[in-house]
Amino acid sequence: LPPPPPLLPSASRPNKPHSSSSVRRAKRQHRRVLTRSSEDVIRRYMEVVAEVPEEDCIICMDQLSSPSSYETPPSSEDGVQSVLPDTVGKFITCGHTLHMLCMLAMYNNGTKDGSLQCPSCKTIYGEKTGTQPKGKMEIYSIAQSLPGHPDCGTIQIIYSVPPGVQGPEHPNPGQLYTCRGFPRFCFLPDNDKGRKVLELLKVAWMRRLIFTVGTSSTTGEPDTVVWNGIHHKTEMMSNLSGHGYPDPNYLDNVLSELASQGVTEDCLKPPGSS
Repeated sequence: LPPPPPLLPSASRPNKPHSSSSVRRAKRQHRRVLTRSSEDVIRRYMEVVAEVPEEDCIICMDQLSSPSSYETPPSSEDGVQSVLPDTVGKFITCGHTLHMLCMLAMYNNGTKDGSLQCPSCKTIYGEKTGTQPKGKMEIYSIAQSLPGHPDCGTIQIIYSVPPGVQGPEHPNPGQLYTCRGFPRFCFLPDNDKGRKVLELLKVAWMRRLIFTVGTSSTTGEPDTVVWNGIHHKTEMMSNLSGHGYPDPNYLDNVLSELASQGVTEDCLKPPGSS
């Protein structure tokens, strides 16, 4: 095989090349929130409502005027009362109401990363992280154009994920997981929008959102690394499988998929900027 093509300049700094060909999942970035209790996370993004609306809780489907059927956790060590079954809250931004204890149970059954997602409108509060295993994301530039993008070159992304042992955030902790079809080769047009998608994919990679451990939708194999809802183009010169080019709507579609995971252009702004 020919040697890899030269490295692609960063989309955020177009005149300065990457210092490395890979984007590894940093251990000290996007780590889970360990110092904030589950109740603190609920109270941070929800507020108690004084007048309970005549609605059903979207999680338990019981009336909000009835208590949640989930068991109340014990009070914390500092004596702070846990969320009560009859407490109804609303999200601070979208305003959707539900039993706060139901939301607490949903949070405790997830990755417990310090973020919440409204089960009604999917608005994300905080920084959502996933369960992607360790691996490597490499980025290259190819001079050849993609079908449908004749005026620019191509960005090639190579994902490498080795097999390993499932952690507590995975379906079967302690069991092995397989990695079929790796390394995976993916392609973007090397234009302004393609570069923006690339930068957002880097954020999604660092937040462990590109892959997860689950059951393959194509083979039915359990305990294997699978895509996590952010579609990639894995064919460069055809679209026979639907995973290639030309596809005039792909970049807009993947931007929407990234946004649904909380990865937007705001994530590319320097800290403290408006």
